[in-house]
Amino acid sequence: MRSGLLLVLIVAGGYLAARLAVGFLARRYLIVAGAEYLLLGILLGPQVSGLLGVSVIDSFGSFITLAIGWTGAVVGARFHLPTLMRVRGPVYQTAFLESLLSFATIGGVLLLVLTRVAGMAVESAIPPATVLAAIGVTTSFSGVAVAARRLARDRTSSAPLLRQLHVTSGMNGAVGVGAFGLLLCLYHAGPPPGIRPPTATEWAVILVGIGVAGGILYHLFLGGERNPDRLFISLAAVITLASGIAAYVRLSPLVPTMLIGAILVNTERGRHEILAVLTRVQRPLYLVLLVFAGAAWRPSAAIWIVPVAAFLVMRPVAKLGAARLATRLSGMSGALGPDWGRGLIGQGSLAVAMGLNYGLYDTSVAANAAFTAAIVSVLFTDFLSARFVHGAVHRHRRRVLGDRPSRPSSAGVPSIGGEG
Repeated sequence: MRSGLLLVLIVAGGYLAARLAVGFLARRYLIVAGAEYLLLGILLGPQVSGLLGVSVIDSFGSFITLAIGWTGAVVGARFHLPTLMRVRGPVYQTAFLESLLSFATIGGVLLLVLTRVAGMAVESAIPPATVLAAIGVTTSFSGVAVAARRLARDRTSSAPLLRQLHVTSGMNGAVGVGAFGLLLCLYHAGPPPGIRPPTATEWAVILVGIGVAGGILYHLFLGGERNPDRLFISLAAVITLASGIAAYVRLSPLVPTMLIGAILVNTERGRHEILAVLTRVQRPLYLVLLVFAGAAWRPSAAIWIVPVAAFLVMRPVAKLGAARLATRLSGMSGALGPDWGRGLIGQGSLAVAMGLNYGLYDTSVAANAAFTAAIVSVLFTDFLSARFVHGAVHRHRRRVLGDRPSRPSSAGVPSIGGEG
């Protein structure tokens, strides 16, 4: 009874905060609230007050899995193919190159740090280094969306950059989720003796199959629903089912739910209603997820301070450098400028979801260090993620207006990776 009441109070508090305080702070001060809920979770967790003990956190495992899966569904719901096809190829090329370059840079540097500083063998260091790279490549969707709403009145010179930031944030999410899901397929715990373990390829097929089956089941039993309340129940049911199956076989719930989100927005007539429900519910779930992530965090050994610090320093450097190099390789330097990567520094829900997901499956010190890096990075960047985007747009606007008169752009901002 106590755990159930505590869950109700936390969910109600997250919902009220998302409806009242979060929207006000975003509109008035261009601040993305959320990092403070991580601090709240740490204070409530076993490391400080003990109000949320280990047994309580374990009892909320199903709810945490749902919150992680819902995050993946929101990512997938941004991939509406007819909308994406209106965007020019160089925009996707830039986004894809930036994602790969930042992923490879963060992963390579962290692999070197883990082997040289932490003294890990290369085989043991590859999983945490890959997880840190997947976490590091992600960008805060909310930060881009909040800044885009503030800048919506004047898009004469900022439209190309906002479009690129929306597309790149979505591509970052897809690359991060895909790499994280593939890692869990490659390094999957074996079954009991006497049973042939599935290969990595078979695990990947199973992971994709869960998402595809979830989308098909939704159409068979729940398709065509337009009422918001019933639609929420339907989405929660299919996301819970897919997330639970993936978690049961120790795979990432993010991949199948991302596929479900993409399938539904491309096959359902009421895609706008689906996207509205997913987005409206995501924020309260994200705030609650932050509380449980903070409560589940535990300090790492002193030797892991250097890898965590290396991640915090390397990630913004990698994002800025990858963005600049990607624009040169794709021929977009003139349209975007050299500093547009500043808008990609903020991190949010995906980083927390992946860090917590990995920490639940792997209780080693290395996994906890990756989780710690995700939490600290969100604490440092999520709060000001919209301001990072706003600053990048203003620098771009000054450069454009200083070079030539601005011309109105009729191109809209695509849905990939955005928040509204």
